[in-house]
Amino acid sequence: MSHASPRVRSGACALLAAMLVLAVHGTRADAASSKGCEGGAVVITNLADGSTVAPAVAGGALDTSIPAARLGPAFLVRGRYIEFTVVSASFGVNAFTFTGAPNPLDMTGGRRTVAFASKTPDHRGLVLTSAVGVEIDGPDLVIDRTGPGLGMKVQAKDCANGGIFQMEPQRGDGTATVFTHILADGMFYFDNPNFRAREGDVVPFKDTTVTVATRINFTNNISPRFVGRDSPQVATRIANTACANPFVSRVRGPEVINHCGGVSQWSVASGGRMGQVMGEDSTEVAPPPTTCTHQCQAQNRVRGQAVVLGFPFPVPAASILQPRFP
Repeated sequence: MSHASPRVRSGACALLAAMLVLAVHGTRADAASSKGCEGGAVVITNLADGSTVAPAVAGGALDTSIPAARLGPAFLVRGRYIEFTVVSASFGVNAFTFTGAPNPLDMTGGRRTVAFASKTPDHRGLVLTSAVGVEIDGPDLVIDRTGPGLGMKVQAKDCANGGIFQMEPQRGDGTATVFTHILADGMFYFDNPNFRAREGDVVPFKDTTVTVATRINFTNNISPRFVGRDSPQVATRIANTACANPFVSRVRGPEVINHCGGVSQWSVASGGRMGQVMGEDSTEVAPPPTTCTHQCQAQNRVRGQAVVLGFPFPVPAASILQPRFP
């Protein structure tokens, strides 16, 4: 009778161990399904002249621009699943909302849910002044605008979950831009206890492995499936020592997380991005985004399987970051 080589036995043991880890501690799921975007269609409305910018056929494609003269202080991006207001002069975003429209991957329980009160870039006196470039392709939207020494791009996907949004600043002086994210009433940031309990564990990812790190998510205590995370790329969170939260790391021991419960700030490199990832994609164990400062896409790039650790509902009080504001 032949015997497996040590290398084959080792590989089989590793695979078995990975399967046991998944069975006991987490699930393995594909990246966000296109089902979350079914029927997604974007229009731009609330322009100064009362007009609407939309493809000729709902869910179709459009490549156009909106002259500066047609812009008021703000305009509305409206889709089947998401909507938000864009401040014309800065491309800051207000009232980022999930409509609660029916979808198999809906996180809201059918409730209209405002996730962010605002996402505001500090351009330090610079202003956007050009026409707004618009590209719509079904559920996908790209808008951009420039001004002296400044450019901003917003990409969004009209989907019920997944990687659905990102903002990209571009400065002529090459310096970073500070973004301030303020959650809507009822939303809160939390240190995800499912990740903290698994910190340091090595889990399978596609055809390799990845080590579990701690994770900050946001949610509410109304919708059991509603969860998201800020997704930085060439961006760094600015710690706020006025919101000091003690935790115990499995790797480092006692530590303090300087993060408020209702607001976060980020230093974003010129050409970097601040994204928003929702649903299972926000609680999967995957490597951090690659460095990208040109034509970064507002979509999940896993394209394979990852361990999804999820989050507890309701979130334990000890895991909710405090205070809400500094």
